[in-house]
Parts: sequence; C-alpha cells; structure tokens
Amino acid sequence: MKELLDRITQNIHWVVFLLLEVLSGFMLFKFNHYQGSVWFTQANTVSGYVLEWEAKGLQYLNLGQENRKLTRRNLLLQNNLNVLRRELAELKKDTSVTQRYQTNLLKDMELIPAQVISNSVRQRDNLIVINVGSDDGVGPEMGVVSGTGVVGIVSKVTPHYALVLSVLNSRSSISCRLRGTEYFGYMKWKGGNPLQVSMDDVPRHANPRVGDIVETSGFSSLFPAGIFLGRVAQVHNSEDGLAYALEIQMGTDIAHVQNVCVIKHQMKEELDSLRKE
Repeated sequence: MKELLDRITQNIHWVVFLLLEVLSGFMLFKFNHYQGSVWFTQANTVSGYVLEWEAKGLQYLNLGQENRKLTRRNLLLQNNLNVLRRELAELKKDTSVTQRYQTNLLKDMELIPAQVISNSVRQRDNLIVINVGSDDGVGPEMGVVSGTGVVGIVSKVTPHYALVLSVLNSRSSISCRLRGTEYFGYMKWKGGNPLQVSMDDVPRHANPRVGDIVETSGFSSLFPAGIFLGRVAQVHNSEDGLAYALEIQMGTDIAHVQNVCVIKHQMKEELDSLRKE
C-alpha cells in the first residue's frame, strides 16, 4: 500500500497536468463559439465514421443468417411459382389427378434451413455434412435443396448433424421429368464433370431438345414436383437405339453450395406406407 501511495505521489504532477488539460479544453470549447462549433462538427464526423464501421461490422457478422433466410425465401418463391404455373395450366386445359395431387403436396412441406460444413465433389461417392440433425426434426430419407435446385438426400443423422448423399454419388437416383411433359426418368451422376448428370431411357416420342428444363417429378415423398434440376445440354441415342440418353447441365454447383434446406414432408410415413401397399 505504501509503495502504491509513493508511486502516486511521484507522478501526481502528471495527473494534475491531465486534469488541467481537460479543464482548459472544456472551457475553450464551452465558452468560445467558433472553437465549440469546430469541435461539435469534428466530433459528429468521427462519431458518424465509428457508427458506419460498426454497422458494416454487424452486417458482415450477420451474413450467414441472411444467406439462410435468402435460401429459404428462394425455395418458397420457386414453389409458389410452380403452384401458379400449374393453376395457369388448369385454366387452359384439364389437369390430371396426379398433377392436382402434386400441387396439394406442396402444402405439407416444411423447410429446415441448414449450412454445409463438409463437402466433397472429387470422389465417386460424394457426401455432404450439414449442421442440423434429429434435434431439429431432420431424419433419414429427406430431400435437401438449395435456392438453385436439388442437393441430395439425407442418409444418416445424429442429434446435431446429418450426412447427406450428394447428387454427385453413384448411389444417388432422383426421379425427374421434362418440364411440361409427363416423360420421366432418373437423374444419375456417372462421374467426371460435377456439373453434368444424365437422364437415361427417355422415350423417342418425347422429342427432347437442347435447352429443355428438367425438374423433379414429384413421384416420391422426398421432393415436391417442379423443383429445378437443370437443362438438357446434349441428346444422345441409347445403346439399343430405342430411346434417348440426355446429358443434363445442373443448375446447382454442388462444389460451392453453402446454405441449404431440408424438406420435411409432414405425411411422408403415411405416403410411403401407402405406396408400399
């Protein structure tokens, strides 16, 4: 204690000097109009810069949350667009029972936002890990999508994470169709270019053309009908010459996907049980 008091006593002149400086500055700016206005202007300028930097910093820290919101919004807008497209088709022509069923199916979908924390595209069987699990309502056999299309299917879950079977996996097979038609097939990745997949056994009378849109068929409870998958890049003859094999340019770049949504169908178990019977 004595040593502390000795140090304060030895440096008391600096304390007095600082107090006098503060007092003189206060009196200068308080009782002189010009100096006061200059101080006020400069203080406001500095304060503005500080607040601007703070706002930019907070905005940067919230980018992840904003990306998740945008991904969810994109998916909702896409589904709404699909509903409007089907309703417009109903006004122009009769709609089949299957189409009506697929439209109603969208009402039972819940989107669970997630982030990709691990991903691969260079293997034969690529996998993705996302940061949601059983505690968030995620379970096996649930579809995973991004704002630009299908990403994969949930394979395994833990309380806080989920392992996703990427579309870039030899075991992946997504039921799909040519938009505007009822000709469907299965989208598969055969290795190589991570932006190209194939759709085999397309009937010749389907008359597919380069640029045609490929979307989910809705024939499973994993994905609702109409989710964008990609566009036809090339049309080839099948090996037996009886059908077409299509090369599809994917709409989703799996290598750079970060924010996704897991599609939870409220009545998936009931639908799966009915289809099995």
